[in-house]
This record gives sequence, structure tokens and C-alpha cells, in this order.
Amino acid sequence: MNITGMRHGAKLLDIVGFPRSEVLGPEASDQEIKGLIERCGEVFVKPIFKGGVGKKGKSGLLGRAKDLSSAMKEKERLYFAEHFHNNTLSKAEGVTFEGAVPAACEVYFSITDNTEFRAPTITITHHGGVDIEELPPEKITSIPFDPLTGLKGFVISNALKRLGAPSELISPLVQNLPKLWDLYHNYGMTTLELNPIRMMPNKKGRLVPVACDFKCGFDDDDPNVARLGLPDDLDTSSYSDFEQEVNSLRTYQGQSDVFVINEAGTISAMTFGGGANALVTELLGDAATISSDFGGNPPYAKMHDISRIVYKYWLEQTNVLFIIGGKANNTDIYETFRAMADALRDHFNTYGPQPLYVVVGRGGPNLIRGMGYMQDTLDSLGIPYQMFGFDSAMSEVVNYAQAADDWMKNGGREIVAKKMGIAG
Repeated sequence: MNITGMRHGAKLLDIVGFPRSEVLGPEASDQEIKGLIERCGEVFVKPIFKGGVGKKGKSGLLGRAKDLSSAMKEKERLYFAEHFHNNTLSKAEGVTFEGAVPAACEVYFSITDNTEFRAPTITITHHGGVDIEELPPEKITSIPFDPLTGLKGFVISNALKRLGAPSELISPLVQNLPKLWDLYHNYGMTTLELNPIRMMPNKKGRLVPVACDFKCGFDDDDPNVARLGLPDDLDTSSYSDFEQEVNSLRTYQGQSDVFVINEAGTISAMTFGGGANALVTELLGDAATISSDFGGNPPYAKMHDISRIVYKYWLEQTNVLFIIGGKANNTDIYETFRAMADALRDHFNTYGPQPLYVVVGRGGPNLIRGMGYMQDTLDSLGIPYQMFGFDSAMSEVVNYAQAADDWMKNGGREIVAKKMGIAG
């Protein structure tokens, strides 16, 4: 789940007392909007998109108004605006009105888990107001820190001094940015970004950091996310029916992450483990129907439900059912394979048999027993298969699945159908 924008971001920042711009939601009355304009001199009108949607400003999806009439025109223009980014079309569901913040300069700041450093890492620059990727390396820095001690002021201070930031910026940022670690660490976030933080002079002339935009991502399996009381449908607008149905099964035990790769794909890969998922998704390319990670030792009932849903949506067009994962440490292979095999038998009983080739590559506890159960089921259904153990290179198993798919496309499907007694 991801959040962009200040509609929900403002509420999250208030939890830790981080200064932020004034924000009104789509339900704001004319008098409330007029009052905000009078206090701030100007408002920004921004469309609300569910999930993480970027590059809205560059697409002209940002309105500015200095009077109520102009604000209403921008509301009408943007309320149901459509935005195409990263090959995804999103539709707005309302707008926010955000008070303008006068500023001497802008700051970019983020916290995220960094695989390079194997530690939480801050990225910061006082050259904000532009895309971070456009900045030269000497104008932005990333510094890891110890999660046991948390984000301390000296980490912020050292980072800003390394960048040569003006001294008047350092003290207010050192006082306020560590608050964001409390928000990130205590509520199940995987990334948090403020861009921009506008450095606004207060009545005494001292700079105050004010957050004017907010982005974050969550680990949906972390129970601490629920403490925020966010809407259940916050990040489901762009999900397919299949993704929503599988992701609804997410629990503390066992993952159920899926993403549709190609609706016309012919290899349905049921993958276990993040590393396996990354490799398999990359190598299969457009041949894959879905990208998935079903690791985490799911119990029988959950794995049966996941398999039932995958088969329901994808088996009809699938040439190769690909069950793949690394050598598990604690996942019971027998339980997961038994659930997948039983669901396959149930699917054939409900929808009828179909030509299919099954490729299995796995390792871990109860592997032989699990493969034996899967073998017995496939033999009873008349489905051809090939199984690989933990001593087989995963890339070679992927190559085998691709070769099986090519064979199925070039006459193999008809051969399998005839062997299974399926009428052409």
C-alpha cells in the first residue's frame, strides 16, 4: 500500500508533530476554502489518486488560485482528472486545497530500507524543487544509520555539512527531521518521502521546515499499519479483480503478493520467495501471466485458497503451470504442494480438464513427500510434468519452463489434449 499527497499525509505528520502545510479535503466548504486563501494568500489544488502516483505536476495536474472563483474552476478541472504514468492510467477521486507556504529554499528528505547498506538510509538535499535524479552527486547524499539507535540529530547535521548547507538550515532540520523516524519505524513503513519541505521564516526570522508533499509505502504484513486507521480501500483502485482477491488473503502468516504481468501470458508462475520472484519475473518476461511471492510458510487452507484463485483466473490460457522457489528454511513443502495439488484436482472437477504442462522446482523440508503427493495427483489427472530438486540451478529450471511453453505452442498442447482424452 502506498500513499501520495497531503490528504492522508497531513494526518500522519500530525502524529509526530512535524510542521506541514494547511490542507482541506474535497468536502471543504466555500467558506473554508476562502478562509484558507485569506490566511495563505494562495492555494494549490491537487487531484487525489489512490496509491503512489507520480509526475502529476509535470502533467499539468496542479492548480493554483488566489481567489475562490479560480479555486472552484481548478476543482472542476481536476476533480476527476486522469493521469497516465508508468504504463498505468489512474483516475482522480476528488481534490485537496493546500495553503501556499512562503520559503527561502526547499529541502528533499526520505527514509527507506537500503539493500546496499543493509540498513535504513536517509537521502537529503537542500537543493529541492527539482527531480532528485536530475541532481549531480555532489548536491545530494545518502547516509545509512543504525536502526537500534534510530535517526539522531547528528546524522542529519553531518549530512547537511557534507553538502555545504547554510548554517541557518541545519538547526531547524536537526530538530525536526528525527521525528520522521518515529513515524517510519513505529507504523510499518518501508519508505517515507517529503518533497518539498519548504523552509519558511517564522515571525522571529528563524526558518521552520514545513512539509508540502508526502509519500510513503507500507509493509502490509506489519500489524502496526492498522494503528493508523487508514481506509481499507486506500490503495486498491488500480488492482485487477485477481490481485484484489489474492491480496485479501494477506495474513501475519504467509505472503500473498501478486501482480499481473501480461493478461495474454502463457506461463503462470507460482513463486516462493522474493529472490525467486525477481529472477523468474525477469527471465520469463512477457510469457508470464503474473509475478508472485507466496513464501512465508502458508498453512494448507491459505495455500489452497491462493491456488484456487490463480487457477480460476489463469489456468484456461496457461500452457505451463510453473511452481518454483529456492531451498526453503521453514516452509513445509508437503503442505504447500498438497494444497496446490488438491486445488488443481478441484479445479478440473469444477471446470473440466484442460491441456497443461507442469514444471516444479523446489527445495526444503518434506520436499520428497511433497513432490510425491504432487506426482500422484498429476498422474491421476493425466498431466505431463517435470520436477527439479534443490540441486538444480533455478535459471536452468526457468529455461526448461520456457522450452515447455514453446513446445506447447507448437503442437504440444494438441498432443497433451489427445493424451488426456480432451475433445479438440
